[in-house]
Amino acid sequence: MILAGYAPSTAEESADVSRIRDTLVDGDPWSRATAMHFTASALIVHPPTRRVLLRWHARQQAWIQVGGHADPGETDPLEVALREGREETGLEDLKPLPGSDLVHVVVVSVPAAPHEPAHEHADLRYVLSTESPEEIRPEKPGAELRWLTFPEAHALTGEPNVRETLSRVEALLS
Repeated sequence: MILAGYAPSTAEESADVSRIRDTLVDGDPWSRATAMHFTASALIVHPPTRRVLLRWHARQQAWIQVGGHADPGETDPLEVALREGREETGLEDLKPLPGSDLVHVVVVSVPAAPHEPAHEHADLRYVLSTESPEEIRPEKPGAELRWLTFPEAHALTGEPNVRETLSRVEALLS
């Protein structure tokens, strides 16, 4: 399983990882047909300026990291995070930082939409870097992107799990 060697950093994360391990034991853990399924996401950083990129997510009504669902046949969460990052930002030079290690695992509730019921994402989070921050372009209208300092990002997002990811990534860059 993807989380076999992962060591949670907090009690809350440990509870989420245990729940994921207990829930996603049968079938395709990436299948959107299940009430909980894997997603992969990333905070994108520009190390020279110590800025982080957040995206407005209309369904969540929140400023969060980029990422999302696997496409059919995808099973590598880092590759999903890289593809989603490229699609949502237009940045073609994204690379994992540091290496390909997960930085955070969290279960996120997703509200119902006309095309699907409420469900949960078992989100596998990475940190990606770019050398060309000026090349960002939103994938669609309403999906605004903002480069922010870490304090600005903490102030802008109301999501505690995103703040935790921001703290972890900021510590990596220190």
